[in-house]
Amino acid sequence: MRKLVMGCAVAGLIALSPPSEAGPAVPLGTLPLLHPVRKVEIGLASWYGMERQGMPTASGQLFDKDRLTAAHRKLPLGTKVRVTNLKNLESTELTINDRGPGISGRVIDLSWAAAKQLGFLEAGLARVQVDVISYPKSCDWRLTISKSTSVN
Repeated sequence: MRKLVMGCAVAGLIALSPPSEAGPAVPLGTLPLLHPVRKVEIGLASWYGMERQGMPTASGQLFDKDRLTAAHRKLPLGTKVRVTNLKNLESTELTINDRGPGISGRVIDLSWAAAKQLGFLEAGLARVQVDVISYPKSCDWRLTISKSTSVN
């Protein structure tokens, strides 16, 4: 009986409460974020060097094989990432300044210097984990649900 009385009281309060002043629901995908969602990706990394030396990257910077930079398909240019070679656990911090890799099945393309630090120059490819450290301040962030965060 007590539960019935409490239930009726709650229902009455809800029925008598004033209508909400909240605006219409904002569609998912358009909510601004104060802090972007952190992203982790695991997959194959490759590297590029002399063939692109001195050529413009997608960011407008000239490619320098000796700088710690990388190409990624979707991360905003200027994003700072930590890439870890999952075979030897070596890691380094890089800046995304280009688009790529151009070969499917790879998640990131590193500069020669980055591949050297991670220890896979000779192998050419390495299974890596890419962790976003920070996004550029100039980004207009929106909440998105991405299928690109995957374990390959």
